[in-house]
Amino acid sequence: MLKPPQWGYWCECWTEDLTEQRGPALLASFDAYSAPQADRWVAVALRTISPALDADASDEAWEWLYEGRIETRRALLRAEPCTMSVTHAQTRITWTIRPVLFLPLALRQAAELPACAHDFKPRQTD
Repeated sequence: MLKPPQWGYWCECWTEDLTEQRGPALLASFDAYSAPQADRWVAVALRTISPALDADASDEAWEWLYEGRIETRRALLRAEPCTMSVTHAQTRITWTIRPVLFLPLALRQAAELPACAHDFKPRQTD
């Protein structure tokens, strides 16, 4: 029996080198099942990196931690997406949190994997 869909939040952390022509790159993602869990993911990351940030970026981080986090939590509880960014040197780091409906995956207990699943070979890393 499948579980019903569950509301939650999809969280992502993107980095962008502002000197290059390439777009942002996904650094990390996280599935949260409550607004506190979602904003805590961003808060932990900001507290972890803040000592390494330049003064302006550190100030941005701590401003969000002390004041912006409250507004973020309120917006999440209203099912609104949120974004928080800091710019350190030539790198912009952006966290996004979006309300989502998580769909359960189908169970395969009684079914066999398709034949092509056995053709997959993990790539060797150096």
